[in-house]
This record gives sequence, structure tokens and C-alpha cells, in this order.
Amino acid sequence: MDYQVWVNGDYVARSQATISMLDRGFRLGDVVFDTSRTFDGKVFRLRDHLERLYRSLQYTRIDPGLSMDEMERITLDVVRHNESMREPSGDDYMITQIVTRGVGPVQNPSNPNISIWIDPLGSPRYAPLYKTGAHVVIPKTRSYSAEQIDPKVKHYSRLNFVMAELEATDVDPEAFPLLLDTDGNIAEGIGANFFLVSNGVLKTAKDNDILQGVSRMMVFNLAEQLNIPVVEEDLQPYDVYTADEAFLSSTPYCILPVGRVDNRPLGDGVPGPITEQLLAAWSERVGLDIVDQLGRLPQ
Repeated sequence: MDYQVWVNGDYVARSQATISMLDRGFRLGDVVFDTSRTFDGKVFRLRDHLERLYRSLQYTRIDPGLSMDEMERITLDVVRHNESMREPSGDDYMITQIVTRGVGPVQNPSNPNISIWIDPLGSPRYAPLYKTGAHVVIPKTRSYSAEQIDPKVKHYSRLNFVMAELEATDVDPEAFPLLLDTDGNIAEGIGANFFLVSNGVLKTAKDNDILQGVSRMMVFNLAEQLNIPVVEEDLQPYDVYTADEAFLSSTPYCILPVGRVDNRPLGDGVPGPITEQLLAAWSERVGLDIVDQLGRLPQ
């Protein structure tokens, strides 16, 4: 479906949208972004995503020339502009704000390049994994530390993610990488936070060297609602190998159960009981069955 995307004030077909090869975002990765998704055509936790986007802009010293309220208004306009294409199928989609510094030297670039993209919801590969569990592999490539490029900034300088994915798929073409930080602690996946369950306690990495995921925040909210204890602490591969259950959290699939780590089976079944509770609570919160929707994506 050729959605209409917004590029510097104009709508253009997604397949026809372009960016200058002189742009610093293309040439240097001098660009930040954020991605949310819709549920039944409504953008989920948009303000949380925009607040993170504007923190990334502040950190990188890129001035978009738009207030957060203006960015929110334009984003919702893009959603409404594409609603007639979404309605017949009833599907949902991802919506991404991308801001580059523009063209020229870092001290005096031209106007920033701003676009708001509509993308299909995600891969149908996710659907079977709610029953079989995803396979995560711990690669040798590490996540960035806050002393390099702070992972709390959502940016496109992601060659380490590319290398980590290549290393994971060397083990299993369907595997997801789970990166360690520079101290050997569990960090995050590619665009995903990681959780494990041990003795009824939900555990995840501290946010020192990871993205502060909006889906991660949602898991915290749901766990509190369900009276599931949550701990943020340093975790090592040992903790993952010996966990009772585990899952990834990310915008497109919300919560994705993990069934294997480095080819080792994890837990007694997929999804584990706490993962299942959280999935059910998320589906109830957004008013649709997440697993069923991903299962209906075209193959």
C-alpha cells in the first residue's frame, strides 16, 4: 500500500519520497527519529514518543524549527490523511518522525530536513513466535555506551546493530540479536528492550546504556497493574540462560516471547505465565488482540 508521507510540508507517495545525497543525515548519520504505531487507526502514546524525540533533538543540538505541539499536530494530520487507505483492510501501521540536521557544516547547516513516514506494521514473521518463542543470540558486537553515543538517543548511527544482526543470523537466520554493553551486562536488542522472569520477578537492564523504550514503560505500567514485581538491575548472560521466561518489548509487536537463547531452550513453555498476563493486559488496554492482528498480516 503506497501510503502518503509528509516531507518538509508536502505530501508525497511513500515510494517516491527522496532525500538529498548531500544531506548530513545520509552522509553522516546526523539524524534522529522516533517511531510510534497505531491501534485501530489511533496513534498509541504519541506524546511519550514525541517527548523522547525532543530529548534526542536537544541532546544532538538539532533545531527542527517546530514545537512539540506542532509536530504532534502534523503527525495526527498524516494519520488522518492516510485513514482512507487503512480503513478497508482494518490494519494498523508505524508512524515515524525523522529529523536531519540538513546540508552543510555542523556549525552552519541549512534548514533541517523533516519527514513523517507511514510504514507497514511489521513482518508476519512475528506471529508464529507467540507460540514457539523467538530465538535470541548474544553477538560479539556490543551496544554503544553512554560515553560514545548515548543509547537513550534514538538515532540512525546503527552500524553496530547491523553487525550484531549479521552475527546473530550466522547462528540462526531467524534469530534476533541481544547485545551486551561494554561491561558485559545485558543491554538491548535492535529496537527492542529485553525482559526476563526469575522466581516471579520481572527483571530488565538499568537504563544507563539502553533506549528508554516507550514499550518498556508500558510493560512497567502493566506490571504494576497486575502486581508483578519489577527490578531494574545489571543482568549477565547467566541470568538469561537460567531464567524462567523472557520476552522482547518493541513498538511493532509490543511483547514478543523468547523461547531460545544461544540455541538453549528457555523455560517450560511459550509464552510463560507472566508474559501471557502482560500480553493479555496490553491487548485489553488497546482494545484489540495483538497476537491475532499480527497473524492476519499478509504473507
